[in-house]
Amino acid sequence: MLLLASCKKEKTTTTTENSKTTMTENPLLAEWDTPFGVPPFDKIKNEDYVPAFKEAVAMHNKEIETIVNNEAPPTFKNTVEAIETSGKMLNRFANVFYAVNAANTNDVLKEANKVISPELTSHFDEIQLNTKLFNRIKAVYEKRETLGLSAEEMRLLTEMYKKYIRAGVNLEGKNKEKLKAINKRISELSTKFGDNLLAETNAFELYVTDKKDLGNLSESLVAAAAEEAKKRGHDSGWSFTLQRPSINPFLQSSPNRELREKIFQGYALRGDNNNENDNKAVLLEMANLRVQKAKLLGFATHADYVLSDAMAEKPEAVYELMDKLWPAALKMAKNERDALASAMKKEGVEGQFKASDWRYYVEKIRAKRYNFDEDKTKPYFEFTAVRQGVFMLANKLFGLTFKELTNVPKWHKDQQVFEVLEADGKHLGVIYMDFFARESKRGGAWMNELRPQSNVTGFVTPVVTNNFNFPAPTKDTPSLLSFSQAQTLFHEFGHALHGLFSNVKYASLSGTNVPRDFVEFPSQVMENWMSEPEVLALYAKHYKTGEVIPTAMVEKMNEANGFNEGFRTVEYMAAAYLDMNWHTLTKPDEHIDVRKFEKEAMQKIHLIDEIIPRYRSTYFAHIFSGGYSSGYYSYLWSEVLDADTFNEFKKTGNIFDPTLAKKYRRMLSQGGSKKGMELYKEFLGRAPKIEPLLKKKGFE
Repeated sequence: MLLLASCKKEKTTTTTENSKTTMTENPLLAEWDTPFGVPPFDKIKNEDYVPAFKEAVAMHNKEIETIVNNEAPPTFKNTVEAIETSGKMLNRFANVFYAVNAANTNDVLKEANKVISPELTSHFDEIQLNTKLFNRIKAVYEKRETLGLSAEEMRLLTEMYKKYIRAGVNLEGKNKEKLKAINKRISELSTKFGDNLLAETNAFELYVTDKKDLGNLSESLVAAAAEEAKKRGHDSGWSFTLQRPSINPFLQSSPNRELREKIFQGYALRGDNNNENDNKAVLLEMANLRVQKAKLLGFATHADYVLSDAMAEKPEAVYELMDKLWPAALKMAKNERDALASAMKKEGVEGQFKASDWRYYVEKIRAKRYNFDEDKTKPYFEFTAVRQGVFMLANKLFGLTFKELTNVPKWHKDQQVFEVLEADGKHLGVIYMDFFARESKRGGAWMNELRPQSNVTGFVTPVVTNNFNFPAPTKDTPSLLSFSQAQTLFHEFGHALHGLFSNVKYASLSGTNVPRDFVEFPSQVMENWMSEPEVLALYAKHYKTGEVIPTAMVEKMNEANGFNEGFRTVEYMAAAYLDMNWHTLTKPDEHIDVRKFEKEAMQKIHLIDEIIPRYRSTYFAHIFSGGYSSGYYSYLWSEVLDADTFNEFKKTGNIFDPTLAKKYRRMLSQGGSKKGMELYKEFLGRAPKIEPLLKKKGFE
């Protein structure tokens, strides 16, 4: 499915109850007369999305009908390539709508999403379950070896054929209709899950009136909390939210155990409060519907269905990978827990050490054992400096340069937009960067493709986005990042490079259109560079003095960050196990008690009480309103790949080694035109090794 830089102007037809059908021009369907053909965000109104969607669907249907009714014998060009390049307007629309709805939503967009998501699911079901259309694809597939196809054309044909079978095109009668109903309902539930989670996150407030309860919170975060309090109607005091830039610093800094517990429970119980935003029934219905769908398609479980198209291939392989690391990670986390509990006891604090105490005493241990204070590092990670850091790293590795564009439309005033240029000055693509947390933005950090790269009738350059939830600047201080937040910027930029480097023919095989357990590899490998002394010297400079972060501070930071590795790995892996538990159900069961199910899943792996999964079921957006169901383990698999890759750079004696960087870029440029393992083996000449990851984590 192709997305073009510009398209011919189209008219959209809208119908209202009070008027006859009228023809009105809709900026989502018109030609985009903008720099580099970026979306005209300044012209798009919230009310434009639903009518544009309806018209784009109608246009796509006509294109599919033309392919189905073509009297000429099926060929690669008149069938496979025709399907691939159909739906230009619909895909262009969808890329814009879902990017904006995630990063800058409002009541109108939320209601639009309730219409668009299930109808879009139904639309693609009608296409992928169209027997006549599939028979044309099948006819081409069966004679594929005689057609003289290029490697990428063969990959497109093979993947399309598989996709239609996986979609259920071979189902008959009632089963096909049942599948359509399941898909539509899952889409509706996914939207509801996300809306509930956003509402729960935004509704919580911890209001603090005693400054002593802030502990050693940095001046910039104190100012941000004061601004949040005013925004919420308080004349004074400080308000903290469940957004990570707010809750995590409070948990690290506040000496008030009661308040730490209150905000921690606010976070941990999102979607689990037996109110109108409760997600337990929503996720349970989704899990059961996924089992039903898997059974219809001939798979034992939803995980079997998902993983059959991933590098892992089977649930057993995922469990095998996780089980290799879990014992060492859990042992390390228990040692950390014991050290933290001991520190609390030495302070004379009575009672059991709790999960809400963890981050507070991690900072205590870091300060005492490593003489390290994270707040002292934040002035060296001012967000524009970190942004420049990833730009300079891209320049060192790949020769890229970045030119800020001030004349392009944006979806929010805080966005920054850059043209990405090759070493010779040639245009590569455009990146939108949206940095700060706000109520209209979902949590976390992510990358979108507003326009994927393709080259069917001419080279179409990519337009990508990076989205974050960093603390916004105040009137007195800029946005200063923690080490992990700075790491997130490098991570998401790795996704952006994956999209920008794409150099294939077909959009559906370009950029990040790769198996779920390969897609996190290019992002995670970028994190390795950020704390290397040569890279820190490029960007980690004090925002007031320009002083490069001292070597001694870097050494302390790296040592201190290593202390909590057990927690980080266990917290993440517990969520990955939970994901697999939900999606290896072998039969639907509407009587499952969600809390009990989760508790038993964690008891099975002997998770300690002082750590909860990074995402509990009721706010596990990755798997219940994102695309990671049966795939959250992929971050771990990608860690194997990224540790192995960076180890190869280190072995050259030059972490910017141009020869290896060129080979790495070549791998990314091929997108999904080859299997992930095939790409990796071409890159390093061998399969990935797990030993570098074990060493990196200190598990050896």
